[in-house]
Amino acid sequence: MNSPTPPNARISIIGAGPGGLTCARILQRHGIAVTVYDRDPDAGSRNQGGSLDLHEEDGQLALREAGLLEEFFALARFEGQEMRSMDRTGRLIGHHLPDEGETARPEIDRGQLRDLLVGSLAPGTVRWGSALTSVDGPADGPRTLTFADGTTVETDLVIGADGAFSRVRAAVSAAAPQYTGVSFLEAWFDDMESAHPELSELVGQGSAHAGDGERGLFAQRNSGGHMRVYLMRRVPVDWIAANGLRPGDTEGIRAHLLEAYAGWSPQMLRMITDNDGPYVDRPLFALPVPHTWEHTPGVTLLGDAAHLMPPLGVGVNLAMLDACELALALAGASTVDDAVRGYEKTMLPRSADLARQLEGAAEHLLSVPDAEGAEGAEGAEGAEPSGPART
Repeated sequence: MNSPTPPNARISIIGAGPGGLTCARILQRHGIAVTVYDRDPDAGSRNQGGSLDLHEEDGQLALREAGLLEEFFALARFEGQEMRSMDRTGRLIGHHLPDEGETARPEIDRGQLRDLLVGSLAPGTVRWGSALTSVDGPADGPRTLTFADGTTVETDLVIGADGAFSRVRAAVSAAAPQYTGVSFLEAWFDDMESAHPELSELVGQGSAHAGDGERGLFAQRNSGGHMRVYLMRRVPVDWIAANGLRPGDTEGIRAHLLEAYAGWSPQMLRMITDNDGPYVDRPLFALPVPHTWEHTPGVTLLGDAAHLMPPLGVGVNLAMLDACELALALAGASTVDDAVRGYEKTMLPRSADLARQLEGAAEHLLSVPDAEGAEGAEGAEGAEPSGPART
């Protein structure tokens, strides 16, 4: 294969999430042209999900390479580093309060992070409304991207940053995400201080986790006075239909949940009964452990496309670290293929090791927290847990 030099290559990133956008930003800072394709009609077409804690050792490191760390700090909620652990009665078991000036893991809304990254790119970098259907072409290139509207694009490198149900993944691996047996049901709360003062006091300024071994919940403050609560249970993936319910049947689902959470205290049950709007079903999927592949010229993966794991606070941070390392590899290598080989040599063993550590860890979200559980705890990542396939 005659691999091009990175400055002369046609580089395509599929997916305008934190990983894909971080990779594009760092590439552009090094003078390397890139195009990002995403199926969303525009940057604000859908809710991006909850709050993310970006860690000094990976997510913040990537933002530093992107030249965006100070802008991130201006948006971040440092008070969001507070973490409470409770039992099902609401009794406080563990409590982490951030020290003054602590910057280890501040929170930012996913939508705010996306806006920051999109705004940092050259105009026209992101091609919205581009839903990828397949990656084809010979191993010696170029690769051909085919989109749902029938258009095709030739590219020297396609980077799959398209999440849990990646369309790019099939070009390097036959692996498919499998249901973990644990499902999240997301509930939204608005105007916390005025409309939900009791819950505001219960949860605090950051996150709160409770579990009894069979059921759990994770409450997460967002910006603008909003909060999300993830109701976590071990259920069949089709549990809503199996109980004769529909996704939009808020009252029916609420009645089912009150029965499922029988024995929890009235104040904890307010996280089930007082939500504003419908519930959102988010079953958790994960890739087989370990998920690796033989090097395939012209194609690579990052983030959930490469190593989908339970949402325990590492997903977005790991995706941004992948993105940073791949972009820097491309900036420093003589050919695209050399860069991808070097990136995969580091990324694949790292993600495999972490996936082994987190295998089956979705069950941990249901356990009763211990007294040390809140100190440095990350809990459920406030991303968009693996639900319907997206590009």
